Amino acid sequence: MSLRRQFELPADDRQFLDNYGCPWEAISDGSQWVLLHDFCTQHSGYNHQQVIAAIRLESGYPIAPLDMVYFFPALVRKDGKRIVATEATQPIDGKTFQRWSRHRTSTNPWIVGQDDIGTHILLVEDWLSREFEK
Repeated sequence: MSLRRQFELPADDRQFLDNYGCPWEAISDGSQWVLLHDFCTQHSGYNHQQVIAAIRLESGYPIAPLDMVYFFPALVRKDGKRIVATEATQPIDGKTFQRWSRHRTSTNPWIVGQDDIGTHILLVEDWLSREFEK
C-alpha cells in the first residue's frame, strides 16, 4: 500500500503516528483526514479487531480541537448491545465510515499546546474500551 501524504502535519503529530504502530495517511477529501490503518479496537467484543480509524482535522488545528472518530468498517458489539451515538455515517475516500459522536467535556477540555493527535488517539482508545464497562 502506498501511503498518501497530501498535506503536512505538525512534526510532533508525524512522530507520534510514525511510532504508534499503524500505517497512516494524511488525505484531503472535503476535509483533511488522518487515516490509521489496522487500528486495534481494544476489545474482543467488537465484530472487528482492526479497522481504519479516521480523524478529521478541523480548520485551525492544532489550536482548534479534534473531535469524534470515524471507523471503517462499522463496529457493532458481538453481544448485540447498541453502541450509542454511532448511527451517522461519513463518506471518506470512497468508503462509508461510521461516526462515533464522542466529545471532550469540561472536565477533559482540549488544551492548546498540550493536546494533539496523539492525545486524541489515546482518548479514542479509551472510548473503545469504556464501551464494555457499561
